[in-house]
Amino acid sequence: MLENNMRSMVIVGGGSAGWMTALYLNRLFNQDQKNFDITVIESPDIGIIGVGEATVHSVRFFFAAMGLDESELLRATNGTLKTGIMFRDWMKPIGGKTHEYFHPFEQVRLGRGLDMSSAWMVTGRDAKERYDEGVSLSAALIKEGHGPKGPNSAPYQGVVPYGYHIDATLLARFLRGKAVEAGVHHVEATVTDVSVESENIVAVHTGDTQYQGDMFIDCTGFRGLLIEKLKPGNWNSFTDALPCNKAVAIQRDLADGEVPNPYTVATALSNGWSWQIDLTNRQGTGYVYDGNRISSDEAEAELRAFLGPQSNVLKCTHLNMKVGCREEFWIGNCIATGLAGGFIEPLESTGLHLINLAAGLMGTHLLARQTSQANRDSFNRLMRGFYQDLKQFIVLHYCLSDRDDSDFWCAAQATVKHTPWLENQLEIWKHKICEFHDLAGSFSTTFSDENYRYILYGMQHYPALTFQMDAGAADSLFSQMKLMRENALAATMPHGAFLDRLKM
Repeated sequence: MLENNMRSMVIVGGGSAGWMTALYLNRLFNQDQKNFDITVIESPDIGIIGVGEATVHSVRFFFAAMGLDESELLRATNGTLKTGIMFRDWMKPIGGKTHEYFHPFEQVRLGRGLDMSSAWMVTGRDAKERYDEGVSLSAALIKEGHGPKGPNSAPYQGVVPYGYHIDATLLARFLRGKAVEAGVHHVEATVTDVSVESENIVAVHTGDTQYQGDMFIDCTGFRGLLIEKLKPGNWNSFTDALPCNKAVAIQRDLADGEVPNPYTVATALSNGWSWQIDLTNRQGTGYVYDGNRISSDEAEAELRAFLGPQSNVLKCTHLNMKVGCREEFWIGNCIATGLAGGFIEPLESTGLHLINLAAGLMGTHLLARQTSQANRDSFNRLMRGFYQDLKQFIVLHYCLSDRDDSDFWCAAQATVKHTPWLENQLEIWKHKICEFHDLAGSFSTTFSDENYRYILYGMQHYPALTFQMDAGAADSLFSQMKLMRENALAATMPHGAFLDRLKM
């Protein structure tokens, strides 16, 4: 039996953060023997933001570890599959054509000597194909409308790695059902007050009722209702490096006969960028922008113009974004996660991933009989590192742009000044391939050297390499790559066909 002084855990706030955390900790602590009473207090009056509808591929492993049926999950959330992100207009047109590149979740590793990326560089293949087209399978799949799965792919498995497009509101509802079924207590009420003694939360109050606990998890969104009670102003803003602080989200119908894309689209606009995420029943779109440069009305008008007059708009929502993270995520007996812990614009779809990371750290840091300050410091150091690493990866997308059509884009190129490590590496990467050792020892949890290369070379930041490669060896390498692409196409299904099978 696990010995631990903490016998009860109260999670305040539902949404993806609350229910993912509850599901994970309940499965970890209570699957074999009940060690904790876990209660989620979810307000019926305070809605969830519910616009973060794309994921990175690692979220698959969370859902699988929770024992969730993948087909059921997709049906319940109107979900589709995602093999990566197509970036458009992040640079000026090249040769009269719209600049675009694809960031998939994979890269094929071939070659007994020179690595695949270096071989692509030194053989001048940039003259006839994008970098992602030369070194990945996913780029070939999406050209033909294929998703990552074949007819006989096992749950959570595909020919290439993949994430999801899911309705965030429906996901929270689905996870809530699974958590309650597994023994998590669900209370529908609004927390109105928090009682604190000696830098610990004693109880939270919902009108005349109070809920005591040994541990409290703050999933109250940007308000940070619990963590702010313990330490007001406990926040590290990222707005110097990431100035986009607002968003307008629009849900619209898919056009008749339109098959949902198995990838997210991120298109640069005048003062930020727009996302397009296809679900089975609609498309989620939005404009992440700098609210110091344009008004909410101007942003909505620009987004509607971008989507076109034919769009049948179902819903429009304006959001204020608090960009940054906590200095201390864990104070006393309270841990902040989800938006209460931090937020970085959803350019690389990392919202659920960060919740997953925090839940995993809770699982390892809450096992001791008594929680020490060293444990809290460890948790806080790791979480800060995750957010800082992600911040610089997002900055990479902006600072390499050559757009000069607005003050926003001119200023975006200077954002790298706020990430000194990245600024130094960009100089280095002018003369060498970005490699694993460049990022070794960092806090990176999902974006490796492979991911950095897709952004660097998609944004034309090529290293000046003078190495000569034997033409026969190069032809053999890329012929092998071509065969792998053909095999991947033969092994996978059109995305629409896969979605049709889900309905059966």
